[in-house]
Amino acid sequence: MKNHIFTAFSFCLLFFSQAILAQQPLLGFKNENAASQRTLEKNFDSNLKTQNLDVWMKKLSAHPHHVGSPYDKENAEYMAGLFRSWGYETTIDTYHVLFPTPKVRLLEMTSPKRYKANLQEPTLKEDATSGQKSEQLPTYNAFSIDGDVTAELVFVNYGVPADYEELEKMGIDVKGKIVIAKYYGSWRGIKPKLAAEKGAIGCIIYSDPKDDGFYQGDVYPKGPFRRENGVQRGSVLDMPLYPGDPLTPGYGATKDAKRLDRNNAPTLTKIPVLPISYQDAKPLLEALEGAEVPASWKGALPITYHIGPGPAKVHLKLAFYWDIKPVYNVVAKMKGSEYPDEWVLRGNHHDAWVNGAADPISGMVALMEEARSVSELTKTGWKPKRTLVYCAWDAEEPGLLGSTEWVEDHADELSKHAVAYINTDGNGRGYLSAGGSHSLEALMEGIAEDVIDPQTKVSVKDRKKALEIRQNGLENYKGFRLYALGSGSDYTPFIQHLGIPSLNLGYDGEDDGGEYHSIYDTYDLYTRFKDSGFDYGIALAQTAGRATLRLANADLLPFEFNRFAKTVSEYTEELVQLPEKLRTKVNRENALIDAKVYELTQDRFKQAYQPKRKAAVPFVNFAPLQNAVAQLKKQSAQLQEKLNANQLNKNQMEEVNLLLKKSETFLTNADGLPRRPWFKHFIYAPGFYTGYGVKTLPGVREAIEQNDWKETAMQIDKLSKIIGNYNRFLEQMTGVLEN
Repeated sequence: MKNHIFTAFSFCLLFFSQAILAQQPLLGFKNENAASQRTLEKNFDSNLKTQNLDVWMKKLSAHPHHVGSPYDKENAEYMAGLFRSWGYETTIDTYHVLFPTPKVRLLEMTSPKRYKANLQEPTLKEDATSGQKSEQLPTYNAFSIDGDVTAELVFVNYGVPADYEELEKMGIDVKGKIVIAKYYGSWRGIKPKLAAEKGAIGCIIYSDPKDDGFYQGDVYPKGPFRRENGVQRGSVLDMPLYPGDPLTPGYGATKDAKRLDRNNAPTLTKIPVLPISYQDAKPLLEALEGAEVPASWKGALPITYHIGPGPAKVHLKLAFYWDIKPVYNVVAKMKGSEYPDEWVLRGNHHDAWVNGAADPISGMVALMEEARSVSELTKTGWKPKRTLVYCAWDAEEPGLLGSTEWVEDHADELSKHAVAYINTDGNGRGYLSAGGSHSLEALMEGIAEDVIDPQTKVSVKDRKKALEIRQNGLENYKGFRLYALGSGSDYTPFIQHLGIPSLNLGYDGEDDGGEYHSIYDTYDLYTRFKDSGFDYGIALAQTAGRATLRLANADLLPFEFNRFAKTVSEYTEELVQLPEKLRTKVNRENALIDAKVYELTQDRFKQAYQPKRKAAVPFVNFAPLQNAVAQLKKQSAQLQEKLNANQLNKNQMEEVNLLLKKSETFLTNADGLPRRPWFKHFIYAPGFYTGYGVKTLPGVREAIEQNDWKETAMQIDKLSKIIGNYNRFLEQMTGVLEN
């Protein structure tokens, strides 16, 4: 009886909270329009059906659908047909990109004993689609170069810069060697990139069970984690230089586009690289000798981890078919009733390495159900004020090829029309994960307050807050925050190339597994271990759908600048502290070197040597940047006060909206970042040596991290001027509002 009383109370509480919510102001909407928008969103929610997500996932993941495969095209045509049936003006925009597939894959240990890697993932009777061998791509890393190399093996942990620093301290050099690195720690393309810079001639990447195998939980099919013979496929393009087709940098890969010679394409790897399972990695690692690894490097295999070099020697031979393949982007438009030339874009990719139920179909079906529900709203006579553009991107997995080529090909149109881009890329169960432009943070906080978590029946904002307090303590909780966007999904060309405000949304945290980029990312695994009832697929549709609808219908575009200014100020404070942290580190390391030199010179039986001392860290003048950021906070506060007043007539709102639409572009610079001009955003970018991981204020931050003090000064000056231009833009908007 008590349970029934509690349940009734919970529903009453939810009813009254929703009733109160309906009367609250809504960012970007006049008071008289806020209530109708909330009613619209309630009707939108009522149209959403979990069974549609189930049916579409089963259909779209029924066969492998990598770039250039028959089912990739079939899926694109199937989705285009659905969008047309829902009333969208729909096209399939085709591009032609470089996409290599394996011809030869050989990995063998030649000494101290022989072992030939299996390089296969077995069929499982418990998984209906795991046996589609003739359709599956083999296990490989796309955009590895061809190569035939034999050398001693060296274990490099995750193969990130800090690991090579550790190796240098041990006196271990990878020049002329083949390295073996664990997945995770960075984006996979960084591992061969850094290995080549250090002189290695080949790279092997394996999945250690400590990261996503039996150490984490039961392996598939008993549990969701990676089997001993599971392999993570994936691209190893040098995407921090530029994403997209390697042969058409900066412009669309149309059929007749001028293409680079493949040998001159800078984003291909410089050495051959191959992914393997931990079953194939174990004999190689077991055969290594030399120093034992540091404690933090140890994996979960039942061996003692050694670094080498050798005595394990391996032979790696790779060759590929270097074909130009078609990609099929599905683009569906619903014309706006009042501002048809202002576009709100919403996207998710549809290609996969194999069947791709979780990555990306779980996100794709949520987008489709969102678009279908929007179309149901139009049957009541409603139309969005701004044009909606729903996109199903192809060729994301090899390196954001489909979205990047489309954005480059439509750059002028997008610069003129785009209001914002909302991205998803797969979905799971758990907590809201939201990143993006910080001018959209207030918008997303309001949405997170309104969407109810299907499991706990509290708002997704409150559920995420409880998690963060549990993890970090109440005193460290900073409120609802968007994370900064690095790279790794289709928002990259929008925000970091064109300066279009962007979001990246999804649910995760209770859906861990090891199926990523393997043949086991299937409907069977997803519906058993990820989001079995598709309840979080509906939550994602509600979340992204509200962002789409509010941006489309807002009287005044729902950008908020105080939070952006506060975030940039925090990033600046981090930068100011970096040189001192680096100075402390350098002084400590130099002291150790001096002590070692003294020790060696006191022993006449040891050969004295002079290790190279690190250069001292100079004074860095951050004053220009600090002054610009102080002005940013002041100017943002003045503008936001005027925007919050919201006393404009329709013509004034249209004028202000046209200015607001341009705001993010003032954070870009046509010259781009040092050594990678494709990336033009000076607040957010993927790190040169992190790949997916973000570097905020990247020009200055990376110059400091590379101890390039001349470039640091130049980038401080450049960033200060960019923020100064942004401040003048905010001042211009404030002036329009005052007048």
